[in-house]
Amino acid sequence: MPESVRAPSRIRTLPSWLLGRAAARGHRLVAEALAREGMRMTHHAVLSAVAELGPVSQAELGRSLSIDPKDMVAILNDLQDDGLITRAPDPGDRRKNAIALSESGERRLARTEKLGREANEELTAALSPAERAQLLDLLRRVVDPEEPCAETDRPATER
Repeated sequence: MPESVRAPSRIRTLPSWLLGRAAARGHRLVAEALAREGMRMTHHAVLSAVAELGPVSQAELGRSLSIDPKDMVAILNDLQDDGLITRAPDPGDRRKNAIALSESGERRLARTEKLGREANEELTAALSPAERAQLLDLLRRVVDPEEPCAETDRPATER
């Protein structure tokens, strides 16, 4: 970053500012990578969740990703229009739709996951593999302080 646009040193030393800048850079890199495949980040997140959760209700999908129901409808409409998901009556509750990946959705998700991994590798390129692992552990603890860190999960003799 050019010196003329750098934030004051008092701000640059704040973890919250640094995390925000790192997140913004990561979002930009991933968004640019996904755009090469014609995919937006929220659409990719929904495809990923559908792949992991299997046939899933629209409401459960929205809750799992914290996406507003109205926004979820629009995203699912886009994905269905692109042939990436299917909606079928849920066998357990005919009033609900079960969302699943289509074959085309599975192929697109494989490509976008690869692009996302490459973008994240670019984001952390200045770190060694051990530093990347440590960063992930630390970020998990910042995001969820109750969740044990991988480092603390191992016996002291293995650290």
